[in-house]
Amino acid sequence: MKKTKLNFPKRTMFFLGIAIVMVVAFNSCAQKAIFQTSSVVPAAEGYVTVKTDRNENYKIEMEITNLADVERLQPSKKSYVVWLESDRGAPRNVGRIITTGRLKVSFETVATLKPTRLFITAEENENAQYPGSMVVLTTDSLN
Repeated sequence: MKKTKLNFPKRTMFFLGIAIVMVVAFNSCAQKAIFQTSSVVPAAEGYVTVKTDRNENYKIEMEITNLADVERLQPSKKSYVVWLESDRGAPRNVGRIITTGRLKVSFETVATLKPTRLFITAEENENAQYPGSMVVLTTDSLN
């Protein structure tokens, strides 16, 4: 049996190696956390991905399925608010999730603080300064 030798130019091998290293590096910088099962909306499930960008900010992306419209909760509320906890004190309101009646919703934001935990509450006011008591979804620690 005759052996066939693959002859790639050194330059091609170099760029292939660099591409592999970059893919591994970018994927290793991302943290993925699954939301815990909710007692408020038991069918809701999803995950959060946190990546560091080139400016040392944190890009936060959420994908959630089966999240009921906020008006259907008992008691009904006006909006879902996303909260970021960091090692710098009180949780911060980083935005609201808009439900459209579809089974899948997503949310994206950028934060300067490194998140240690993310959670979602149902609120009367989307500009709330402090989270209310109706926690819908939460992650474990992101450390």
